[in-house]
Amino acid sequence: MDELDLFKEKWQSREQELPKLSYTEIYKMLLKKSSSIVKWIFIISILELLFWVGLALIMPESQMQLMEDMGLKNFAIWSNVIHIAIVFVFIYSFYKNYRTIQVTDSTKKLMQNILKTRKTVRYFVYYNIGMFLLSSIIMIVFYYLNIDQLYEVLNMSDQGIAREYFQTAFILIQIAVVVIFVGVLMLFYYLIYGILLRRLKQNYGELKRMEV
Repeated sequence: MDELDLFKEKWQSREQELPKLSYTEIYKMLLKKSSSIVKWIFIISILELLFWVGLALIMPESQMQLMEDMGLKNFAIWSNVIHIAIVFVFIYSFYKNYRTIQVTDSTKKLMQNILKTRKTVRYFVYYNIGMFLLSSIIMIVFYYLNIDQLYEVLNMSDQGIAREYFQTAFILIQIAVVVIFVGVLMLFYYLIYGILLRRLKQNYGELKRMEV
């Protein structure tokens, strides 16, 4: 008998010594893991909401004054209110998913709830990125159409900056900031929610194999 056969024999004997998990025990483990993941999604979404609210509250006074001078104050307030309200709806959905998964009593139902949670998270990510892009585009277009007013409000003439140069530089800087911020946002979602969704997908795969 060669070394490979000896290794196989030892491995088979060890495998027999390992405890065998029943269908119910495996299901309970996957249920616990899935519930924990959805709980973290719920917690992270709340922290994210607090981040956006905090960002709005610590906005520099000069920025607020600029928006007021440009007639954008009401737009900023209402867009923040609508955004926070929609995020609250998503948070409530995450909480419902968490509570539902906790009391799930069948493999098929747990698989359905995992798919539902993954879909809700994707919609949440798409909404946040889309909302930021849309509001940014509206702001950039507004500033472009009212560039003369913006030039006067910022007193660019007193600083010796030509109107044409200011218009080009301002718009390009705004676009660059939006692109960078969207990139950071996508990276954040990929690292945080992406990891959690991949773990949910793994649990879904294990449950699917159990159903076969």
